[in-house]
Parts: sequence; C-alpha cells; structure tokens
Amino acid sequence: MQTETTDPATLLDNLDRRLVCALQLDGRAEPGLLAQVLGVSVRTVTRRLARLRETGVLRVVLLPPAVDEAVGALLLRVRVLRGRVTAVADALAARADVPFVDLMLGGQEISAVVVTDQAGRDRLLYRQLPGTDAVTETTVHAVLHLFADAAQWQAGLLTEAQVAALTPGQPEQPDRPLPLDQLDGSLLAELGEDARRSAAALAQALGVPESTVRRRLRRLAAAGLLRTHATVDPRLLGMTVDANLWLSVPPGRLAEAGRALAAHPQVHGVLATSGPHNLMAAVFCPDYDALYRFTTEVLAPLGADRVETAIVARAVKRAGVRLTLPGEGRRGSG
Repeated sequence: MQTETTDPATLLDNLDRRLVCALQLDGRAEPGLLAQVLGVSVRTVTRRLARLRETGVLRVVLLPPAVDEAVGALLLRVRVLRGRVTAVADALAARADVPFVDLMLGGQEISAVVVTDQAGRDRLLYRQLPGTDAVTETTVHAVLHLFADAAQWQAGLLTEAQVAALTPGQPEQPDRPLPLDQLDGSLLAELGEDARRSAAALAQALGVPESTVRRRLRRLAAAGLLRTHATVDPRLLGMTVDANLWLSVPPGRLAEAGRALAAHPQVHGVLATSGPHNLMAAVFCPDYDALYRFTTEVLAPLGADRVETAIVARAVKRAGVRLTLPGEGRRGSG
C-alpha cells in the first residue's frame, strides 16, 4: 500500500514564505512596514504572523554577537546505534548549550554545535557521551574562524527593492564594547526568547516607561546587539536539500575560499575548523541537482583537495529553537 506524503514546501503559501523572508532581513520589522513592502494590509500581516507563531512554525530570536559565540565552539559528529538516534538527538537538543542539532541521512549520525565553557565541554565529551551506550563514536572539531553564520542567510524570495526597504542600517563599530547595565541585560534576555516583543510589552514586563525601553532598544541596535534570526524549517521555503560540506583547502587559499562561500546566497554558515577538514560550509539547495551544480560550479574553483558531503535528513534545532512543521505540534525551545 502506497502512503501519500505531503511536500513541506506546500504547507506555507507564497505570502507566508515572503513574510518569513522579510523577517530574515529584519526580525523586528513593524507590521506596518512589512505590510507596505509586501503590498498587503497590516491586518493580514498581523494575522499571518500570529498563526505562524502560534503553530510553532516560526520563531524570531535574538542571537549573540556572532564571533563571540562561534570562535571556540565545537562541531560534533556523533555516531549512534541504529534505532537510538532520535533519543540522543533529543537529549542534545534539550541542552541550552547546544543551539544546533541535525539528524544526518543514513540514520546513524547526529551533527551538533556546542557552545559552552571548558567544564561543560569536558563533562559532555569525557563523561556524558562516552557514558551513553547508544553512542559508538564522537568526532570533535573546534571552530577557529567564522566567515558567515545562520543570521546572514536569506531565502531570496523578495525583490531587490523589497530587500533594500527592509534591510536595517549597518550598526556602529564602537572602539570598545557597549557597557551594559541591569536594564540592558533584562531587555536582551526578554528578546532572546521572542525578538519581536514590542516596546510596550517589554516596558510592561520590566516595569519601566515605554520611552525608556525605546531609547535603550535604539542604543542596543546601534551597537549591533539586536541581531535576529527567523527560525523556520528550510523545507517550508522550498529548500529540500540541506548539506554540510567538509572541505580540505590549502592553507594559502583558506581565507579566500571562506570569503567566497560566505558571499554565496545558498550558504547559511561557513567556518574554519580544526581537524582533517579545515573548512565547513552549510548549504541549502532546492534539490539534489542544485547541490550537484553547487559542487561542480562553486566548490571546484576553490581548489579543495578533498570534499565530504553530509546530507541533513532533518533539522532538529536551529539557533536554539526546536523546529516544527504545521500539524506537528509545538516543541520546547531547549
């Protein structure tokens, strides 16, 4: 008996997908601006955003400064006994220090990013993972340099004019880090869970005047501390193939290759790493033919000595958020 399957890309209509793309550019864009740029009513935007949020399909979260978190982070490749991979992936996704978890094609490998201190790293690598009988092998790579992260990827469904209208101005580059007080920290904590919370809602939650909140938000944004990420399953945007490409590039070409990949619209993360492969790129493609073209037309000129392509079967957690398709029910954020 043949089972009918649903293409995830059809679960959101064109307006839903363009709305997600708009929030990829500016996660805190006001409904009025979104409505104006997309050519629909404010009521429509508000209703669509509420539905996407209530079903758990879309969450806009605050990201820390990219370099601060990425450099020194660990990329894990965990081999697991067949039939145990989901349980181990869920255990990793439940950790606050693991913002990214993927199940890899084949059903025996999990890919994860760990951002923790030395004590947390040692507990995970030398006690917790080895103490799990389901884990058969763990490979660890340290991130040495960040070329691009998830916040920089855009699905590309908007026109150039729409992109320009929604792209925020570049933040200032202060000589020293912006000093943060208790109120700043509270604002960032509130936005870390839901980056679209309004100034009025933040003022009510923190018990301060709305004018103060607005002033502080402008200050934090100018310092580049309000980086947002619209977290959604890439299949909903028509990206059916998600792959991690592990490259071995001659040291003299490493920086050039990293910058070239970071500028490519299909790439949603590029990292220089330790280990036998010194460069990892995460790429979204609409299908396998597009991944083949990416390999032959984009990777080939970079001069990599060796390339390993690892296909993601299912994204479990991205940017600290458990991913959900419509009808799957809401999951915790980990």
